[in-house]
Amino acid sequence: MTQTIAQLAKAGGVGVDTVRYYQRRGLLAVPERPHGNGFRHYGEDDLHRLRFIRQAQAAGFTLEEIGELLALDATDDRARARDLARRRIAELDAQIERMQAARQALAKLADQCGAGSDGPCPIITAFER
Repeated sequence: MTQTIAQLAKAGGVGVDTVRYYQRRGLLAVPERPHGNGFRHYGEDDLHRLRFIRQAQAAGFTLEEIGELLALDATDDRARARDLARRRIAELDAQIERMQAARQALAKLADQCGAGSDGPCPIITAFER
């Protein structure tokens, strides 16, 4: 099955400009135009790669890291791919810790706000500092 860039973009849940951006970044191939003109045609491999890119982004990988993962796939360097994944997991764990601390601080402020009715709201004064 072949599809146009618009069909590929729609199937991948992105816009045409995003597909072109990934092509400029070297993450997606730019197929030749048949007979030197007309529309470029994309196949299932292109759609799988586009979906991989989107899912890797959702996992928090940068486009540079995604490019590295794609290159590692060609060399079957599982150790390096595992290292990239573990580094990303450590970054996610750090983000989770920061978000949990922010949640706890905000919950404390909300409790303080609800406990009293005199003076300024602790939530507002905390963010004014």
